[in-house]
Amino acid sequence: MTPRQPTRPTFGWDNLQGERAAGLPAVDDLAHTRLLTSGRAALFAAMKALGVRPGDTVLAPSYHCPTLVAPLRLAGAGVQLYPLGPDGLPALDAITPAPGTKAIVVAQLFGLPRSLAAVRAWCDARGIALVEDCAHSFFGQAGERAVGRWGDLATASLSKFFPVAEGGLLCSAAPLPAQALRPAGAKPQIKAWVDLLERAAEQDRLTGLNTGLRALFRLKNGPPRAPGAGGLPQDMDEAAMMADCDLARSEDAPPALTRRLLGLPRARIVERRRAHYDTLYRLTQRLRGARPLWGPLPAQAAPYVMPLWVDEPETAEHAYAALRAAGCAVFRWDRAWPGVPHFPDDHGALWRHQLLQLLCHQDLTEAMLARTCDVLTHTLAKLPQ
Repeated sequence: MTPRQPTRPTFGWDNLQGERAAGLPAVDDLAHTRLLTSGRAALFAAMKALGVRPGDTVLAPSYHCPTLVAPLRLAGAGVQLYPLGPDGLPALDAITPAPGTKAIVVAQLFGLPRSLAAVRAWCDARGIALVEDCAHSFFGQAGERAVGRWGDLATASLSKFFPVAEGGLLCSAAPLPAQALRPAGAKPQIKAWVDLLERAAEQDRLTGLNTGLRALFRLKNGPPRAPGAGGLPQDMDEAAMMADCDLARSEDAPPALTRRLLGLPRARIVERRRAHYDTLYRLTQRLRGARPLWGPLPAQAAPYVMPLWVDEPETAEHAYAALRAAGCAVFRWDRAWPGVPHFPDDHGALWRHQLLQLLCHQDLTEAMLARTCDVLTHTLAKLPQ
């Protein structure tokens, strides 16, 4: 049985090699940063920093992971979803902010950051705060500014770019309001190390230690459990969605290991992600009924995924199922927050059904990328067009 590909970075000895500087701007270059347990915890902290209260409204994109919306609701905000243009940015002409709108969350999608100059001007004209969600874009240049510099606040998810079990950042050019965080106790401190070593050994990332570590973890975990049916219900109500997003540790400090791993050399992260995007882009050029969503990789980007557009929704569903069954590293944002409205010409709605996110993080291998593209090629070739 082919092992499942890791869907996020996995620690290995090679993580310790290379230049410390990324060669690109990073979100944590901003003057003021706060380390939290996750990107969703960072979004919740952003709402607190902006003084969002029940009765306030926050604008959020129609194309999203539910963990983007849940922290806004936890803060008590009413969430008004907005449509996206073909560039993944807000379709500003189609947005009429509700009275009491406090902020807009704009995601720098796929690790391919874009200028938010028009969004920044739109916010300034209306007195609305801009939260730049850099969960996909820890590194890079977003047009005229570096990532994170367009927003009044910027948020980031560390587990998408570093081999951490948990971690998020709230960043700002201006001082952040104080926030009391519960310190990480002994259990999460130990768990962080156990998770790091277990995932590394599973992926053969620690030469000389893998066999012994896997034996220890087999003793800890017992016999392997049969895989579940997989998937989550598509019609979850808001309470179930909030529970699934797991916001219990939104005001906890992360374990000390998170900060240590944030200091790993960064050049390898950027270089390998760029090379992997280029490989996926090249290998998906001649797929039947599918193509890269956008063009070649921009010069100053460290991608999170290579977004793949599939011409037919049913074909996308079949391709996604085949990739998951083969253990490939792929995501699909097909679950939207309950009650998402219909907008004319909303690319976010199309992407939920017809876009696959092919991961290109630094700890995948060329063989893994080739397998992903082979599965896609064979699956699409067999489907009626």
